[in-house]
Amino acid sequence: MSRNDNAAEMNRLVCDFTGGAVAHRFRFGGGRGQALPKAVGMKGGKTPTVVDATAGLGRDAFLLASLGAEVTLIERSPEMHGLLAEGLERARKAGGDVADVISRMTLLYGDAKDLLPTLSPDVVLVDPMHPARKKSALVKHEMRLIREIVGTDEDAAELMTVALAIASNRVVLKWPLRADPMKGIGAVSHQIRGKSTSYQVFMVD
Repeated sequence: MSRNDNAAEMNRLVCDFTGGAVAHRFRFGGGRGQALPKAVGMKGGKTPTVVDATAGLGRDAFLLASLGAEVTLIERSPEMHGLLAEGLERARKAGGDVADVISRMTLLYGDAKDLLPTLSPDVVLVDPMHPARKKSALVKHEMRLIREIVGTDEDAAELMTVALAIASNRVVLKWPLRADPMKGIGAVSHQIRGKSTSYQVFMVD
């Protein structure tokens, strides 16, 4: 492989549910005790239906589906939607327990603000793309590639407003731990904090 080919490979996003970090988390993760499952309400045997309104590479949706949830993924970037569709199809063809997880994931193309009113989930997960941090070298290379495709979600507050009107149980906002609160969406009910991310939970029932 030439140096140019290596560079091209390094700058290519891949949606992979059968290998790498996703597969490791699937095999050896902390189950429902992880922060995201706890945030969406996976406790006491409850398994809510979830819409991942900002699907990205589908990793959060895959985690929730691996724990039994029926998850609808919405992605409005044509390129990102294509990567997701390819990754889901590869995993489906691979068969086995990963294919079982994929069977609980439904991918939709479009703007979540338009599609959410046609759905009736228990939980809506919103993980907006944030502006680049000043110390951009600290941002993962993959995240920079994603940002180049999808840009930043300037309408995140609008999406949250729609999500809060649609979800029957709660909305979970995945938010940088040190970022200012999102304006105009009301007070958070509670939050689950990680090392760099906070899952902000807005109860609506």
